[in-house]
Amino acid sequence: MTARKSRKGVPVWSGHPYPLGASYDGQGTNFALFSEVAERVELVLVDDAGAETPVPLHEVDGSVWHGYLPEVGPGQRYGYRVHGPWQPSLGHRCNPAKLLLDPYARAVDGQMDNDPSLYERDPHGPAPADSAGHSMLGVVTDPYFDWGDDRPPGHPYSESVIYETHVRGLTRTHPDVPERLRGTYAGLAHPAVTEHLTSLGVTAVELMPVHQFAQDGVLRDRGLSNYWGYNTIGFFAPHNAYAALGSRGQQVNEFKAMVKAMHAAGLEVILDVVYNHTAE
Repeated sequence: MTARKSRKGVPVWSGHPYPLGASYDGQGTNFALFSEVAERVELVLVDDAGAETPVPLHEVDGSVWHGYLPEVGPGQRYGYRVHGPWQPSLGHRCNPAKLLLDPYARAVDGQMDNDPSLYERDPHGPAPADSAGHSMLGVVTDPYFDWGDDRPPGHPYSESVIYETHVRGLTRTHPDVPERLRGTYAGLAHPAVTEHLTSLGVTAVELMPVHQFAQDGVLRDRGLSNYWGYNTIGFFAPHNAYAALGSRGQQVNEFKAMVKAMHAAGLEVILDVVYNHTAE
């Protein structure tokens, strides 16, 4: 594995093109991003104060830009700056002034704030305004989770009773769920909720969108928010606003713990996914 150092001295090895996204192995993290048109890709590490450490990715295999950083672990926030053609007529809008979210991020920190720097409104050239500080960032996560003897209940479809619900709405005002857990994955896993569902004869809970979604600019301008969540920006990351424990990867384990609690109560978990409802 080839070893290099970034301009700021961050060790970076060649790594692997797959899996895509950020993959932590217990000692470091492999980053892999697909782009057929990129001419240069910078992985950008972002610290708590928002300061950036750019790390050029030199390895490319099958249009996947990749690198392994042995000193990077869970909780690290990151994004990408992609250099390449500006050809809107062909769908190419490479602009390194925009700090991009990894489409394969397993966790996302922050929310877009509708700042003008996020948009490309001039068809004649890339907008120079830097979007850092206004966009979402990927978060490196630890894949380890103690599932114990967890098993999906496996109820036959012919005997299924499916309860469709919303993570925030189901427990937002539930008197038996601790206030700090209401409207969260942890709140959904609370015994008061699972016992109520099983008492109804429910065999499966179908959750309305729990993937990371973005707030619509039009709604923000009117002082409103996207409640239902049909505006996905990260299909591999649980929505961070539904986590009681934090958005630096904690939302992933909280979501898994919710699924584990549902299974323990004999409840299957079904996700509502609509791929054409995207915020991209």
